[in-house]
Amino acid sequence: MRIRRSSDGRIVCHDLGFATSLPQRMRGLIGQAAMDPDEGLFIPTASIHMMFMRFAIDALFVGPPDETGSRQVVSMREDLPPWRGVVWPVRGAQGVVELPAGALRRHGVAVGDVVTFEASDTPHQPA
Repeated sequence: MRIRRSSDGRIVCHDLGFATSLPQRMRGLIGQAAMDPDEGLFIPTASIHMMFMRFAIDALFVGPPDETGSRQVVSMREDLPPWRGVVWPVRGAQGVVELPAGALRRHGVAVGDVVTFEASDTPHQPA
């Protein structure tokens, strides 16, 4: 899966994984040494913590899907440091996409943007 911003068609995340089961949600990115620049992880939750994380991340909080499956960006947290902090429940969020630190700035994502999770028909080749 990948994430596309609806306003301009820009791909925000080329390789999106999903943590939907309870064990997957509890583990998230814990134990990973890093993320690839185009990688992301969707977790159906409105809050996250950084305990046991080994690297900084950006967090993209999205609302519920509309009838087309698109979701509005309701909040963002950039450069969350490892081992420190909690992002308490975000009003209106029904999921969070964890991305490598700097990804939101690099892609110019803003609160209010609409994003679509879509199937990737071709594998992404990093530049």
